[in-house]
Amino acid sequence: MINVTGVGLRFGDRQLFKDVNLKFTEGNCYGVIGANGAGKSTFLKILSGEIEANDGSVTIEPGKRMAVLKQDHFQFDEEIVLNTVIMGHERLHQIMLEKDAIYMKEDFTDEDGMKAAELEAEFAELDGWESESNAASLLMGLGIPKDLHDKQIKELKGGDKVKVLLAQALFGKPDILLLDEPTNHLDFKSIMWLENFLMNLEDSTIIIVSHDRHFLNKVCTHMCDVDFSKIQLYVGNYDFWYESSQLASKLMKDQNKKVQEKAKELQDFIARFSSNASKAKQATSRKKQLEKLTFEDIRPSSRRYPFVGFTPEREVGNELLEVDGITKTVNGVKILDNVSFRLTKDDKVVFMSKNEQAVTMLFKILTGEEEPDSGTFKWGVTTSVSYLPKDNNNYFEGLEINLVDWLRQYSTDKTETFIRGFLGRMLFSGEEVLKSASVLSGGEKVRCMLSRMMIANSNVLVMDDPTNHLDLESITALNEGLIRFSGSMLFSSHDHQFISSIANRIIEITPGGIMDRMMEFDEYLENDDIQSQVEKMYNV
Repeated sequence: MINVTGVGLRFGDRQLFKDVNLKFTEGNCYGVIGANGAGKSTFLKILSGEIEANDGSVTIEPGKRMAVLKQDHFQFDEEIVLNTVIMGHERLHQIMLEKDAIYMKEDFTDEDGMKAAELEAEFAELDGWESESNAASLLMGLGIPKDLHDKQIKELKGGDKVKVLLAQALFGKPDILLLDEPTNHLDFKSIMWLENFLMNLEDSTIIIVSHDRHFLNKVCTHMCDVDFSKIQLYVGNYDFWYESSQLASKLMKDQNKKVQEKAKELQDFIARFSSNASKAKQATSRKKQLEKLTFEDIRPSSRRYPFVGFTPEREVGNELLEVDGITKTVNGVKILDNVSFRLTKDDKVVFMSKNEQAVTMLFKILTGEEEPDSGTFKWGVTTSVSYLPKDNNNYFEGLEINLVDWLRQYSTDKTETFIRGFLGRMLFSGEEVLKSASVLSGGEKVRCMLSRMMIANSNVLVMDDPTNHLDLESITALNEGLIRFSGSMLFSSHDHQFISSIANRIIEITPGGIMDRMMEFDEYLENDDIQSQVEKMYNV
């Protein structure tokens, strides 16, 4: 459906892509992955025609309709929400405008009547009579309530504007769908709805840029890896791509293994992933393609992954944390209202709330950055706590010192070799460790903060949205490091896979109290009774 032939793109002296040759076919969903700055979003712009490549061409099968998730959140500010969604199908919207213009004529002619009849026929063919109800259904699925459908876009909050633009892209089930970070600003319920919607677009070609591994695993049949000016296409979802590249590295290093042994290991690996396919047509297609793979079809990744490992200096005791009646009001708004809970050894708790400020404020209180208006908390005597705040700028702003000296502040061992070892784990090596702490990017700051936490050897980690600003490689490494962590955790996250692979307990803070469950995250989301209770607690 889309053919990419010899595509190359340069920005000045920098070669972003070179000689890219790919074919995207219908019925498949392609996840575009790569390091931050590798050019994933730029590649989507080339496919959509927004950017013209310096070399090569992109051809689309004639008659196929393409839809793109718009990134300008103010483009439709004067439009009505429902109408903005329908505008996603350009031809249908044009017909509606032409029809209205004809029917409003005072001197309606026979020629106008004939034209109107033609438009009505095409309108019906494009399912125009159901357009408003279809648009409303998309909005409701993405969490935009009916009372907002007749508002102007400018009356919506920023996150809701993004949802409307996503509904616009999905409207009319396009033949080709290009989505850049579609899960941004969506809650877990809306993401689950989007996953199901995309998996049911059985005849569409879908191309997605996303940092959400659970989402990529759920919907993708292929991965497009943007790396070193090349884009390689692989069968399978993100986990399959990641683990197969690690397996390929291992097998290539082990030159003494017989071919038969390597083949057996590969077959076992593919069988494990193939059995995970869901009932969707896309997943079934992915399963068939995986079963045809040979060792030559998978290649080791050239990516560099950080090493994240937290080693507690001592084991935490049975009494971890007791919170009793914490209340906090900010600018006249009650953020926390009589919050109480008790944590014990081995708890790894994800804290959730529709009001993210509630979780952030709770973490600030528990780590001593804020004081509660009322209530108390008490850490166990054996606990040592390390904290990763959502906003870490205070740790870096105005500090004209290099990264070695920055990390040295938090280390008992002040030797440069020791400090460089922890920075090296987070991919700061050579001259990179001499850059100023004040000029770091968001992702580099988070990696420095993780180095700070690793060097502390604490047995309790408090992490407020730790995957924010990180690329997929760093998220994967952090996730694996926290799975291995033997201590206790309090954390928040928007990353489904991160939560489901770490948390053994969920505490959701609502205006009507807290929902506290010791259970798997997926079970929590899919339990209708619990979700119904939670909604009532939010509506108190």
